[in-house]
Amino acid sequence: MRTMLDPFQAIADPSRREILMLLTKDKQTINGLAGNFDMSRPAVSKHVKVLYDAGLIIINNQGRERYCELSPDGFNSVKEWLGYFDKFWRNKLQNLENLLNERSKPN
Repeated sequence: MRTMLDPFQAIADPSRREILMLLTKDKQTINGLAGNFDMSRPAVSKHVKVLYDAGLIIINNQGRERYCELSPDGFNSVKEWLGYFDKFWRNKLQNLENLLNERSKPN
């Protein structure tokens, strides 16, 4: 069983966020990903490992190539966390709307 890293730590780095964005287009090899960055292939591999350990991507071996792709369930914890604050702000705005409507009613 692999140790799972905090997905928020994984997405804190701009290069890792860019890797995730590239993987929204299609699965890619590590060499393919490395071609998009001004860093060494080993540096890209380290970023890929962090994303993998956080459960955000999966890696499939196809012959001699290793393909990276987004994990279908990888962003669930991030989505849930953001959903909490989305609900929080929707409630705050609804309360403000209710207050403004109450104050604008004629006496």
